[in-house]
Amino acid sequence: MNQPFIKKEKIRFKHVDYAGIVFYPRFLEMLNDLVEDWFEEALERPFSKIHETNGIPTVDLKVQFKKAARLGEILTKSLWVKNIGGASLLCGFKFEDEDGNTCLEGEVTLVNVAFKDNRGGIKAESFSEEMKEKISKFILS
Repeated sequence: MNQPFIKKEKIRFKHVDYAGIVFYPRFLEMLNDLVEDWFEEALERPFSKIHETNGIPTVDLKVQFKKAARLGEILTKSLWVKNIGGASLLCGFKFEDEDGNTCLEGEVTLVNVAFKDNRGGIKAESFSEEMKEKISKFILS
């Protein structure tokens, strides 16, 4: 049975604003960290290697902020695949506090791109069959 990719993150001073709650752009940085960790730890494609020839930009992002997260709390961050296209992934994500309350949820669309002519441009490039097989382990309906 497939399961989401899960990581925990402690809310640190660097994440919060004057009110002591996570400043919303920090949530997006945490999401990007989750995607980067997923590629490295679960898909065996660290960004340091991917970015030699390819990229995985976010092309669409839908976010709902449900509850404030506060300094010192530990969030459980989950990421799963909703759909695999030829070169794109639609992923769902959710960040929950220690009581299981959702702080943030949404969808992110990622596209595998190849660099053209010394990074003079990019174009969508299909995922390899090996990569699709690894990604498919995280499909949840």
